[in-house]
Amino acid sequence: MEDQLELNPNSLNGLTESSALPHSLKEVDDDDDAPVLSSHALAALKEFLSEQQSHHSAAAEGETATAVEESKVSLVSEDWRLSQFWYSADTAKTVAEEVLKLCNGSVNSPVACIACPTLYAYLKNMDPNVPAQLLEYDKRFEQYGSDYTFYDYNHPEELPPELKHSFKIVVADPPYLSKECLEKVAETISVLIQPGESFLLLLTGEVQKERASEILGLHPCGFRPQHSSKLGNEFRLFTNYDPGTRLGGWER
Repeated sequence: MEDQLELNPNSLNGLTESSALPHSLKEVDDDDDAPVLSSHALAALKEFLSEQQSHHSAAAEGETATAVEESKVSLVSEDWRLSQFWYSADTAKTVAEEVLKLCNGSVNSPVACIACPTLYAYLKNMDPNVPAQLLEYDKRFEQYGSDYTFYDYNHPEELPPELKHSFKIVVADPPYLSKECLEKVAETISVLIQPGESFLLLLTGEVQKERASEILGLHPCGFRPQHSSKLGNEFRLFTNYDPGTRLGGWER
C-alpha cells in the first residue's frame, strides 16, 4: 500500500497564498521563483480537506459501532428442525429483566438457561457479568465457550458434575410440548437447582398448564411470551414464586 499524507483542514488556517503546495494545486507566478496559491485555490483546498476529514470521521464512527455490535453476544439463525423458535425482543427483554432482578447483581445467583438461547443472549448483553450457563442441544452455541453445555433432554441427568445443584435460578423452555419432554426437563431442573431458596421459570405452551402444576408445582403468570416467528400456539410463563405485579402477576 502506498503511504498517503493526511492533512488536517484546521492546519490550513495559517496557510498563506505564498505557501508551497503540490504542482496540481498551485498557480505559479512567472515573476517569482516561489510558487503561490490563489485565494480561490486555497478555499477549494480547504473545502476538499474538510470533506475528507468528515469522511474519515464517519468511517471511524462506523467501525466503532460495528466493533460494539460484534462484541455483543449474538444468536445463530433458528433451526426449526430442532424446534427452535426465538423469542420476540419484548419477550426476551421482559424475561431477562425479571431474571436480573432475581439475581440482584449477585455473582452468587447463577442462572441456568435450558433450551432458551434467546434469553441467554439478552442476559449477557444487558449484564455481561451475570453468571449464566446455556444448556442446549445445538452445538453451534459452542461459540459461547465455557458458558455452553451440550444438553439432550433424552438424557436429563447427563450433566457435568460442576453444574449439579449449582443454580439459584433456572429458566427452561422445553423443545417439545409433550408430557414426556416436560417430565425429562423437570428431572434436569432437579439436578441443577440449588438447595434452599431457588427460582424457577418455565416457558411453554398453554397445553402444558396442568402438567406444569402437577410436575413442578408452578403457577401461570399473566405475561404472554411471544416469538419472532409468530407461532400459532399459545405460550405461557410459569413460576414457582409470586412475582407480585411483575410478569403480569400470578393468575388467580
